[in-house]
Amino acid sequence: MTGTGRSPKGGSKRDGAGVKPAPPSRASGEKAKGTATRIAIIICGRYGACGGGKCLRALRERKGGFARYPAGESVEVVGYAQCGGCPGGNVEGVLPEFKRNGAQVVHLATGLVVGYPPCPHLRKFKTYIETVHGLPVVVGTHPIPSTYMDAHRRLPFWKDARMEEMAGPLMEEARSVTDDYC
Repeated sequence: MTGTGRSPKGGSKRDGAGVKPAPPSRASGEKAKGTATRIAIIICGRYGACGGGKCLRALRERKGGFARYPAGESVEVVGYAQCGGCPGGNVEGVLPEFKRNGAQVVHLATGLVVGYPPCPHLRKFKTYIETVHGLPVVVGTHPIPSTYMDAHRRLPFWKDARMEEMAGPLMEEARSVTDDYC
């Protein structure tokens, strides 16, 4: 090492030179052939104690928001965090970490859709993540349990929030699937 403040590999003393960086994220959501799609999941703060069981089951079964990934395709969860509670301040904080971990897609969890009321910041989260961080956003993880589906169809929340525009595919699941996620 010389007195230049640079390591032999060209990094500065303070930048972790010699540490292998995470693979670069692919802002377009594209991935190298034969590699896993790397996803991150953001859940609602009111479900902060959630263990993620329905989300991980849906990923394994390729249901709900994960139906977009073919069954034979490898998917790796590289981040899982809650929004931080309203108004979602942690969304801004976790995105750089997700990107360092190689996230290619961010899923906004189904809990943001089905809460009473649904997350009032969902549309803003999606716009922020896609615009500022260049990562595609999927609204939804696990299928909407039929009990929530039935209740929301009787309530004004989804209609008022134009939720079908945001989470339409989740609302098209077969009743047998939504019953199975109760």
